[in-house]
This record gives sequence, structure tokens and C-alpha cells, in this order.
Amino acid sequence: MLASLTLFFTIVLLSVPAALVLIPWTILTGNPAPLYNAAMAIIHTAFRLGGIRIVPSGIENVPPNTACIFMANHVSNLDPPALLSSLPGRTSIFFKRSLTRIPVLGYCFKLGGFIPVDRSGSVIAAQESVAAARRVLESGLHITTFVEGTRSRDGRMLPFKKGPFYLAKETGAPCIPISLWGTESMMKKGSFRITPGVAHIHFHPPMYPADYATRDELLHAVRAVIASGLPEWMRA
Repeated sequence: MLASLTLFFTIVLLSVPAALVLIPWTILTGNPAPLYNAAMAIIHTAFRLGGIRIVPSGIENVPPNTACIFMANHVSNLDPPALLSSLPGRTSIFFKRSLTRIPVLGYCFKLGGFIPVDRSGSVIAAQESVAAARRVLESGLHITTFVEGTRSRDGRMLPFKKGPFYLAKETGAPCIPISLWGTESMMKKGSFRITPGVAHIHFHPPMYPADYATRDELLHAVRAVIASGLPEWMRA
């Protein structure tokens, strides 16, 4: 429980002054980079003080000066902050459209160029999300997605959602498979308790959608690569 409290209070104590200074700065300048960088630095500090060590590998596989779609498995609530703070460059993410109604948080998502997703299943809403994602990639930002769509309860891989692969085929952006493990034992699904440990994040070489005839072929290829970087028991 000590690690949980350390993470929580570190993030709160550092985020409040950073938000008071950098949110107005972002509004005035239209440049969200300082706010984004400060958030990533706060996460790194909180993780370090909480006894969580992030060990990234394979970052040299990410093509420079190229907007990519990062595709990772998902085993813990610690995955998003651990992964985003390890990425080279700034990234956008998908988030539930309902979160835009939360004061401050919703506005910060908008400032950061994050992409709202309507989970109603509407075709029009899905097309709007893809169009927004295309604009994000064209602006030079990466997009990060957890391709299972939800956290695995026991660490084993779940079926992948097809949406990210539809986006990849539509845009042609390089896909970077990411194998993420270690966090499943530090914060389990349904629990707020955090225990110290090591988060392993491996970036695989890029996979280009044009090399695959269909969306499903790309999906299966990415899944095989992500599985190859995980402990054997997680590959089911």
C-alpha cells in the first residue's frame, strides 16, 4: 500500500502546480508540448519513488521523424503511464467520448490532441474517429493503442480489436508492435493496490500495412510479433 500512496501523492503534489502554470500557457500559445512533457516527467518521478522501474528496449526500432501507430498488449492500469512516458516523441491516444464532459480532464484531452471514441457502435462515429486519427498522424503525432481493447484479467493475451488495424490500412502508417509485461503483477485488474517491480516494454521493428493484403492478415502478424516478446505463459 505504501507504493500506491507514494504514487498518488507524488502525482497530485506535482500535477497541481504544473497544471496551474502550463494549462494557461497551452491555451495562450496553442503548444501542448510543455504540458505533455511535464506530465511524462511527473509519471517518471512518481514511478521511481514508488519503486517501479521501467525497462524499455528496442527503441532504436522506431523510425525517426515518422508518425507511427504503437500497438501494445494490456495487462494493468499501470500500462498507459508506463508506456506513454517511454515513447520517443509525443503521442495521441483514444479515449471514451464521455470523458470530455469531465471538467479540466476533458479539456486537457482536447488540448493534447487525443481522439474521442464513441463506443455506441455507430458507423458514423467510427468514421469520425478514423478521420480524427488520420489528422493526428498527418500532424506528425504518434497514436498509441492497446489492441485488446481492455485489460487482461490474468495477463494472458485477449483477442485483438479490429479498429486499430482498419486505421492502419486506411492511413498506411507504420505499426510498431509492443510487448509489455511485468505490470500484471504490480497492479491487478480490479485492485488499487500497487507493489514495486519492473515494467518491461519492448519495441519491435515496424510493420507496414501495405505489406499485408487484408486487415486480418496485418492483425494476425502483429499479434504473433507481440506474443513473441512475452513470457510463454502470457501468449495464450
